[in-house]
Amino acid sequence: MVQAPLSLKGRALRLLSMREHSRLELERKLAARETEPGELREVLDDLQAKGFINETRVAESVVHRRAGRLGAARIRQELQAKGLDSELVAHAVHQLRATELARARAVWQRRFGAPPQDAAQRARHARFLAARGFAGEVIRQVLAGGASEDDFDEGEEGLA
Repeated sequence: MVQAPLSLKGRALRLLSMREHSRLELERKLAARETEPGELREVLDDLQAKGFINETRVAESVVHRRAGRLGAARIRQELQAKGLDSELVAHAVHQLRATELARARAVWQRRFGAPPQDAAQRARHARFLAARGFAGEVIRQVLAGGASEDDFDEGEEGLA
C-alpha cells in the first residue's frame, strides 16, 4: 500500500516533533514543497497561532543544547541564523555571559586538561576556544589561570 505524500502541515509538524524550529527555518525547509502561493504562510500562521512555533522555546532549546560546548558569540550567531527577534537573542546572550568563564574553562579542560607549555600550544588553545565563540578576555583568563582551584566546587572549602 502506497502512502500519500505528507501535506505541508504534516511536514512542518514532523520537523517540529524532532526539535524546536523557528518560523524562518520552517520556511526555508518547506518552501520547495509549496504547491500554491501563500499556502506555506497560511500553514505557518496556523501553527504559530496554536503555539507549535514559539521563538522563546527555540532560543531556550538552542541555549540548552549548545551552551555546554559553545561561547556566547557562536550561540548568538546560531540564534540570528534562525531568524529570531533581536531582543530575544540579546536576552539569551546576556544570560550566557554570566557563565561564560566557567563554561570556557570546562570546554578547555575537557579538550586539553593541562596548561599550554609554549607559545605554539597557547595559540592552539586560544584558537580552539575562539572558534567555539568564547570572548577574547575569557580566553585570556582561561589560559592565564589554566584549571585553577576556583574551578572546583566552592562548597568544598570547609572540607579540608
